[in-house]
Amino acid sequence: MGGKYLIFGSICCFIAALLHIGCIVYGADWYRFFGAGEHMAQMAEAGQLEPTIVTSIIIGILTLWGLYGLSGAGAILRLPFQKVVLGLIACVLIIRGISFPLLMSSFPENSLTFWFVSSSICLAMGICFALGTWSLVKSDAMMLKR
Repeated sequence: MGGKYLIFGSICCFIAALLHIGCIVYGADWYRFFGAGEHMAQMAEAGQLEPTIVTSIIIGILTLWGLYGLSGAGAILRLPFQKVVLGLIACVLIIRGISFPLLMSSFPENSLTFWFVSSSICLAMGICFALGTWSLVKSDAMMLKR
């Protein structure tokens, strides 16, 4: 059962990574549409590298998280420190999902819609990773008891 949660979380990570790639490819309009803030959009319009660098880092993280989710689900080869990393991914996503009121003042350019939508998505993804990881840990514990 936990594998389904991890696969769903992985798919969400890959979709989010693709949307971030879209921001790099399609530029300022996509940054604006997804609520990244006018400053990011203006930097993209000016051809500055910062939006591309920041967005590329996010793409890399989301892709890695998606791969770890697939690994935990048994869909690909086992990656190093699988359970620990999956637990950390779950924690980061859940914390990001619930801490947006504290983060908003640090990123005043981001729209309220951005905060509510992205935080809800992060929370849902974090719960999926947490449930999938819990299922993995639980099944490993059951195997050890046998």
